[in-house]
Amino acid sequence: MSLRAPMLRATARAAARQQSLRSGSAVSATASVAPLRSQQRITPSSSNALSSARSFSSSSARGMAAEFESPFGINSLSKLSEEEEMLREAVQRFAQDVVAPKVEAMEENEKMDPEIIKGLFEQGLMSIETDPELGGAGGSFTAAIIVIEELAKVDPSVSVLCDVHNTLVNTVLRKYASKELQEKYMPKLSADTLGSFCLSEPASGSDAFAMKTSCKKDSNGDWIINGSKMWITNSAEAEFFIVFAQSDPSKGYKGINAFAVEKEHGVEIAKKEKKLGIKASSTCTVNFDEVKIPKENLIGEEGKGYKIAIEILNEGRVGIGAQMVGLAQGAFEKAVRYAHEREQFNKPVATFQGMQFQIAEAATQIEAARALVYNAARLKEEGRPFTKQAAMAKLFSSQVAQSVSGSAIEWCGGYGFTRESGLPKFWSDSKIGAIYEGTSNIQRATIYKLASAELDA
Repeated sequence: MSLRAPMLRATARAAARQQSLRSGSAVSATASVAPLRSQQRITPSSSNALSSARSFSSSSARGMAAEFESPFGINSLSKLSEEEEMLREAVQRFAQDVVAPKVEAMEENEKMDPEIIKGLFEQGLMSIETDPELGGAGGSFTAAIIVIEELAKVDPSVSVLCDVHNTLVNTVLRKYASKELQEKYMPKLSADTLGSFCLSEPASGSDAFAMKTSCKKDSNGDWIINGSKMWITNSAEAEFFIVFAQSDPSKGYKGINAFAVEKEHGVEIAKKEKKLGIKASSTCTVNFDEVKIPKENLIGEEGKGYKIAIEILNEGRVGIGAQMVGLAQGAFEKAVRYAHEREQFNKPVATFQGMQFQIAEAATQIEAARALVYNAARLKEEGRPFTKQAAMAKLFSSQVAQSVSGSAIEWCGGYGFTRESGLPKFWSDSKIGAIYEGTSNIQRATIYKLASAELDA
């Protein structure tokens, strides 16, 4: 059964609600959502899917949320709209029914199952914020964060594939590309074409703007790209790439440009890395040898690629924070269930006070990390500054993911140390959270700079 129909409705309604809240009061929000609902065309199959998605939820939790909803329009960060709850439930089902049975094999083979990628597209999870006219769901940024977190509870490799495609590739095109580029590529990126984001290089990791990949114009005004990118997520399966290149080193970061590049333009996928974690997620070197790109494929203004990279990575960091929260939650739930089943000294391990204290500490860390992530997401949706909050969310969530996944192994003893338990995968997957899309020290530097500026203001 496809869950695409209820998810499309859920994300569209969530987006409408967010737009209404930005433009008016809670009363105007209700008025704007009601017509949207009345205009929905519910077919028998989509109605059944909608009913199934709703029945999958925790009715008691939803009832409690509704009972305590603030009449003043301000709720806790954990409060989700009905549409966002529907989306979460639908993704949970997809993750358990489709992803979970394939996790072990993908981990052993270090390869993403093509059926997983196909399923993500079919369920509408690869175009969450994309305009419906371009084949997307027209959802909110928070909707994307919900999807990333839920997928990570089952497999962080699948989560990051979805994350990069949505928060980096799609968002660059939505925010900065010309209408012609959007119309050319976004329907494909919504339907079946995986995207990749090419920024890092052998000599430019944290110092991203020290890139050596070059771009120059030919006599017709088209661009020629030469160079190599490293550690590029989704690159083995991708057919579309956002590529950053330097046109004039003397201009420094102001010489950087961003391009929409198709694999068939001549992109070469080279060495695939053998990694500690997220093994099913492809990470490769990507080479460009006299790759000719039409002048129309320049994204944004010439020389403004650095601005695109900086702004887009802020959103990406919230996505990585969501991935790490989901990872921590997945490890936590698996280990705590085992601790309640495993008996020592004639009683469940979870009944020992020392174990309970550790579980309580981990639960608190996860809750705090989730609050940071969703706060950053909501701030972004409201159009308010969120750079500091995004850095905090990514930094803290990556620390929590490592801590909780490590503790989860210990709670399960010898079984936790076996790959069969699935817990070592969570732990090894967690380490990347402190590295990609800005290392932990880069996040600390960002937080310090912005926090200090606030004191001087």
